[in-house]
Amino acid sequence: MPLPSPPAHYQHRLTLDSPQILNLDKSADDRDLKKAYRRLSKKYHPDKNPDDESAAQKFVEVSEAYETLIDSELRQIYDRHGAEGVKQHKERGQGRGGGGRNPFDIFNQFFGGGGHFGHGKRQGPDMEVRIQVSLKDFYTGAEHEFKIEKQVICHKCEGSGSEDGKRDKCAKCSGHGVVIQKQMLAPGIFQQMQMQCDACGGHGETVRHKCKTCGGARVVKSEETYDLSLEKGMPNGATVMYENEADESPDWEAGSLLVHVVASDPQIAAEEKDRTDGTFFRRKGEHLFWREVLSLREAWMGDWTRNLTHLDGHVVQLSRKRGEVVQPGHVEVVPGEGMPVWKDESEAYGALHVEYVVVLPDQMESGMEKEFWGTWEKWRKKIGVDLHKDSGRPAVKHDEL
Repeated sequence: MPLPSPPAHYQHRLTLDSPQILNLDKSADDRDLKKAYRRLSKKYHPDKNPDDESAAQKFVEVSEAYETLIDSELRQIYDRHGAEGVKQHKERGQGRGGGGRNPFDIFNQFFGGGGHFGHGKRQGPDMEVRIQVSLKDFYTGAEHEFKIEKQVICHKCEGSGSEDGKRDKCAKCSGHGVVIQKQMLAPGIFQQMQMQCDACGGHGETVRHKCKTCGGARVVKSEETYDLSLEKGMPNGATVMYENEADESPDWEAGSLLVHVVASDPQIAAEEKDRTDGTFFRRKGEHLFWREVLSLREAWMGDWTRNLTHLDGHVVQLSRKRGEVVQPGHVEVVPGEGMPVWKDESEAYGALHVEYVVVLPDQMESGMEKEFWGTWEKWRKKIGVDLHKDSGRPAVKHDEL
């Protein structure tokens, strides 16, 4: 006897590959499933994507994928028979009046708020972390993975704090979370104060059998992994925001995780192939700066070539022909060899500014000194350069103080 056909709006969902929807492999355990569901359900929740129908559909698919894999029976069916086996099992259940849970009920189980994202809940504090990356990563763009330790809702009790999932109304505050205390200020004069209930900690509920994982605290410390996508030309100190990824609690909507990306100090790469001159470039906005050292002969006589290996490995050539003089402190601007201009559609680059530093010899051999002095005096007299006169200093003499 053929299996009954499911309703049309379920047809495509029942054939979906649940692990693929949650970005998991088949070996994922319950904790991995819950972490994936928390992340994706927040990302695709209709309240956060009011104008995106595809996001709402994705929210439903994520909920159903989680519901399938977290159920031990459905998980076994999936492991043995794949998505088609789960499909047939659910079709039989629907034929008997069964069916999947409301995806908002699943969301509410994790976050509270009647299935709506953060409605009626206060915002938790933001978290800020600082990640150091190399100048090369700012230049080429890069993908990084980083880990932080933060507070998460207990995966064992799902934030209830109870081993059996049951919570009782606090007998001391009758579920209000606060109690009224009287304090005598003077004979016959009393002051009433509203205090947080010390029996339930202000929650209005108590737990008989505390969760063994969190000890009834409802939250635990966990090391979470995130992916950081660094864009080409991103400014040093830029902030990347991960919405609702700060410390979690059943009592609030998680704040944002703010990642400040800064350039690390330059250092020589361990591998020879990764070593570049660009590692020691200095950056200012979209421009790069480099200091090139020349000998006296090179600065005065020219006839030299330098090859700078840029951050991505390409070569920038600096040179002077014979007879071309470079003055100490001269800055050469090389267009298009700076940093990528962030978010520029034309993919423009800033400039590389090269400052030349001339190093004079500490001493000369006597023979060389005599020859050099003679040559210098010959050309000085012929050309007639008078540094004192050409400097523009006044000829009036001043008495020394």
